[in-house]
Amino acid sequence: MQQQLTFAQLEYQHKKKVTRRDRFLAEMEKVVPWEELLEELGPHYYQEHNRGRGRPPVPLERMLRLYFLQQWFNLADEALEDTVYDSQSFRGFLGIDLLNAGVPDATLLPKFRRLLEANDLGGRLLERVNAHLSERGLMMNEGTMVDATIVAAPSSTKNASKARDPEMHQTKKGNQWHFGMKAHIGADLFSGAVHSVHCTAANVADVSATDKLLHGQESTVFADAGYIGADKRDELSKRKIRWQIAAKRGRVKALEDGPIKEQIKAIEQQKASLRARVEHPFHVIKNLFGHRKVRYRGLKKNNVQWQVLFALSNLYLLRKPLLA
Repeated sequence: MQQQLTFAQLEYQHKKKVTRRDRFLAEMEKVVPWEELLEELGPHYYQEHNRGRGRPPVPLERMLRLYFLQQWFNLADEALEDTVYDSQSFRGFLGIDLLNAGVPDATLLPKFRRLLEANDLGGRLLERVNAHLSERGLMMNEGTMVDATIVAAPSSTKNASKARDPEMHQTKKGNQWHFGMKAHIGADLFSGAVHSVHCTAANVADVSATDKLLHGQESTVFADAGYIGADKRDELSKRKIRWQIAAKRGRVKALEDGPIKEQIKAIEQQKASLRARVEHPFHVIKNLFGHRKVRYRGLKKNNVQWQVLFALSNLYLLRKPLLA
């Protein structure tokens, strides 16, 4: 998004220190496939705005950039609007000069999200990003790693409806209870980039979502012990897949000490080392982007958001080869 620089922008560009936010946004400016994503969203966005009268729409690219800023920095709608006013780096990324253009109103973001949800565009954006990565040889599609993470939801009933989100549920992990949803993913074994996302209530077993996480081209699937029995399920038993599922720790520990046990432990360690990369997208979204809790009520809204989040995490994880 090119524009003529103002004196304030020139002054900001010549500051002595380049902040982490500046470096991050400069990298994302280069690695995000803007043209492909705008091509995907364009027909839906302008069709929506052409239905009635009113103020002219904010340019699609600016809305998409604004939406991505919200996901990268985990900001509420009003907080994002305020931050854009306060931050020159945000305004530069959006191509906004306050002398000539205002900051998009916070009320436009819910409308943009509803557009994504109504047309199931979260998955389409993820597909576009992955096609971009595949064209550059960064996704091989020969192997898949599957995993899931629990995302907490508010358990309090101190709200207007006096009830918890009916689409969320509680589950026990170890000795601790969690309330919320699960984000199930299938990731490329070669790059670690996520290609499939499926959100369910937290009490849904990991293994029951396995078929929704495979793209059909993989010959090998790596998974932890929570996926034992996946190869015997009706929807998966006929697929020609080599399953590399971790054994339960208790069974390995119960084996008699000796060379056989040591060999099995070595095999399990090798499986774990290959499967470890599937945790990286969760780290990026939860720890770097800050999305440790669900932001919306209902699985559909959160599913679309997490599809976009994993698309953005793919670009972040593979930014170095993309920039090379």
